[in-house]
Amino acid sequence: MGVPTDKFLHVTHFCSSHRRSLVWLCIGIISTAYLHFSILSSYLWTSRSQLVLTQHYTEKLEIGLRKCASFRKRPVEYEDPVTRGRANPRWNHVTGQKEAVVLHNVTLFDGDRWADTRVNIEFEKGVITKVSPVALALEFLGDAKIVDVEGRHVTPGLVDMHSHHLVGTWPALSATEDTNEMNDKSVTTATGPLTPFVRSLDSIKPYDIATDIIRSGGITSSLILPGSANIMGGEAYAVKNVLRAGKDGEENVEEMLLEYGVADEDRRRYMKMACGENPRRVYDHTRMGNAWIFRKHLQRAHELKEQQDAWCLAAEAARERGDARLIASLAKQGLPEQLELESTIGMLRGQVDLHNHCYEPEDFQAMFRHSKEFGFSIRAFHHAISAWKVPEMIKAGGDNITIATFSDFGFYKQEGYEANLYAGKILEEHGVPVAYKSDHGEEATNAKYLLFEAQNGHRFGMSELKALQSVTSVPARSLRLHHRIGFAKPGYDADLVIWTSHPLSVGATPIQVYVDGRETLDEKLSREYVGSLSSPMSLTEQSNRTRPLAETPNKQKSCKNIFETSSVHITGIKRSLFHKAGALRQTFEDLAITVADGKIACFGSAAKCSDFNVNSERIHLENGHVFPGLTAVTTGLGLEEIPAEKSTVDGRVPADLDVSDPSQLIYARYGIRLSGKAFGRARIGGVTRAVSIPHVDEGGFGGAVSVGIKTSENENVLEQGIFKDEVGLHIVVGQGAKKSTQTVSASVAKLRKLLAQNSGKNNIYGSVVNGDTPLVIHTENRYDILQLVAIKRDMPNLKLVLFGGAEAPLVADAIARANVSLIFTHHRGSPDSWEKKDLLTGPPLTRSPVAILHEAGVNFALAIESSEGNSFIHNLPIEASWAAKYAGLSDEYAVALVSTNVERILGLKSSNDIVIWEGNPLEFGAAPALVIDQDAERVVGCWPFST
Repeated sequence: MGVPTDKFLHVTHFCSSHRRSLVWLCIGIISTAYLHFSILSSYLWTSRSQLVLTQHYTEKLEIGLRKCASFRKRPVEYEDPVTRGRANPRWNHVTGQKEAVVLHNVTLFDGDRWADTRVNIEFEKGVITKVSPVALALEFLGDAKIVDVEGRHVTPGLVDMHSHHLVGTWPALSATEDTNEMNDKSVTTATGPLTPFVRSLDSIKPYDIATDIIRSGGITSSLILPGSANIMGGEAYAVKNVLRAGKDGEENVEEMLLEYGVADEDRRRYMKMACGENPRRVYDHTRMGNAWIFRKHLQRAHELKEQQDAWCLAAEAARERGDARLIASLAKQGLPEQLELESTIGMLRGQVDLHNHCYEPEDFQAMFRHSKEFGFSIRAFHHAISAWKVPEMIKAGGDNITIATFSDFGFYKQEGYEANLYAGKILEEHGVPVAYKSDHGEEATNAKYLLFEAQNGHRFGMSELKALQSVTSVPARSLRLHHRIGFAKPGYDADLVIWTSHPLSVGATPIQVYVDGRETLDEKLSREYVGSLSSPMSLTEQSNRTRPLAETPNKQKSCKNIFETSSVHITGIKRSLFHKAGALRQTFEDLAITVADGKIACFGSAAKCSDFNVNSERIHLENGHVFPGLTAVTTGLGLEEIPAEKSTVDGRVPADLDVSDPSQLIYARYGIRLSGKAFGRARIGGVTRAVSIPHVDEGGFGGAVSVGIKTSENENVLEQGIFKDEVGLHIVVGQGAKKSTQTVSASVAKLRKLLAQNSGKNNIYGSVVNGDTPLVIHTENRYDILQLVAIKRDMPNLKLVLFGGAEAPLVADAIARANVSLIFTHHRGSPDSWEKKDLLTGPPLTRSPVAILHEAGVNFALAIESSEGNSFIHNLPIEASWAAKYAGLSDEYAVALVSTNVERILGLKSSNDIVIWEGNPLEFGAAPALVIDQDAERVVGCWPFST
């Protein structure tokens, strides 16, 4: 640049041929020409650079404007009703559904209602193509595979809108536990309670064995959420519960996503939040502090959102005017962004749905204040144990907010203490959408049994349709995925479940589960494992599965008179399993019972008992059943009211307890309290007696002595409230004792030493060695169980009882041969820990563990695991029925598992308690009408009620 051209040389030559007077003129011309060509050359060069720079700024602006357009984009609204001809984006030609399938002769619940007649369901390439009356001739169905379901019930695949599988695997290991993003709160660089920027997607392990177990329960889709330790826990992702579903059959996270094949910008987004106890406990903030932290974060996000919107408006104006300077300025500045705030701003823009872990009214209301202040909406409250108290507040707080809750889990912490069995019924009556969810993580919340939540909801008053919708279409709508899942209609994903029986009946189990049109169960094995339940004979309809509230015109007065006289005459009894009453087990005529002064005076035909009913109250039942009072074996009943609150519990057996000194052992009888919410639930479950075990602190070896108590109201420890002071000595062997013993082997050696050193001594260990006091060992692993069997062989007088026994069915023959007894708590078990990893999960994936124990001749009973409280205790007869059905055992055997077998194993005096039910307590829909303690010679229960 600046070098003279040929034209410049020509001008110089011209000037030199003239007079000197023209010299200065020539110099001027030369200078002008030089400047002209220099400036022109510089100008041309600068224009090219400026053009490139302008283009760069323009392109950068366009990138920003595309993001601006995405800010305004609302979540995709799909056609309703769904287009029949839509394709399933998850389908592929390698591993996808290969041939068209027709499910023939189906009793269909389609997500809204039951079909009026039996139907055929056709599906191809992972999509339901047609639902038509069964009368359609099969010859017109072409080359489709015909599956005759023989009238069985078929539902859409179940939808669980709150699960933590895949981010925390089974068996649980520290290396794979990625549910909560938490740091040591003492570290200044810790993320703290606000982690909206993390994603469950980045923690999903596409090999979690829980996925197959969950799907075997009919759950085909789940929302995988971060945990609830943080105020904002991060983004959640919906998955289909199939591993290695892609064309290469590999462990691929992306291919598990329900919206695999959908463009990223069109996918649904979900934010997990938590309020109340969890973040308060983890970070030591009060609710005030947590609210401030959250609002401060939202203010930051709101300010950045405003900056973004301002930039977008300015950028659009600059582009429209073609203002190069403004374009350059805006491009240099750049669209204001912070990755940390992106998902929160998405929530403020309505692009990320908020799913809020929240229990109590004050926390709901706080969230409503925050949502109004910052302009975001709430899609669902999760857990929401106390939502039943404020249904109108929930309705007023937002647009159709879903309550994603438990049916009966509660009491475990203060904000769960108001759990109400009738919550689903109450919320339904107020028009609040209810979705039952699992909160999958441990055995107590195993997502495989999501349907049990809906069954319980219906049992306590929720309508049949709403109960079924609560695990299908309601969660699908709440997740905005109701264009694909939650329904069995044309155009929907072919996610379907064939059930053994009505899905709201006890023991209903999938025979086949289709996901995207593919069979996922070995149907031959599943039919074998569910046994007689797979027979069409099991399709007989039960008339009513909802408990009667049993309101008679003078109920209060009647019960008052019965309590005062302990006399009553009851008619309408159809069946008795209380053999001491001397009546027939089954009869085709109505029976009557006359109770006089707290004892059965007559049990037989109405005519036979007519002479005994003078001046007594009368109760007529429609479907009366007479059962013995049941005996529960529990941890903490009467010793822990709210396990998470120290002031409400007796205390736990310390891990460092000196068990070598018998005087240091913990005796439950000295701390027992015979009242509390769990007692109420025990009574409505027909549980009249319980063995209560002190809770051993985590890692402890034990050293606790259980007590036998009565559960009826107004019992007294000074009179007959305690029926046995010392039931058994409880010791822990296995991983659960390692804080005390350091190794599992040390716990076995320690137990041997304690027994050997105290043989013949006048203390509880001596009593154990002699066989006078049962030695109850809490253990799970089969190898640990075999070590205990070896101790029994060496000390044959021991009355050795295993408690828990997850893997006991794997060594059932050895247990039976050694005459070791078992109180089994895992008939619906989960491999949630390493020492339980090989347990049998039960139908439809394995044989029933109860069947194996029974066939081996093991002396066993059933109990409900209760480490987080006893809110499930009312389910004891249902659990016994479920176990017996899976194992092909009789109703009599089911009752024995939770009554006489417990007595025999623990050496308890035989109970004379009688519970007279309206309905069959081995099925849903029964309620106790009368409870009689014959030993005390009094009626102790009249239409007991509990929430």
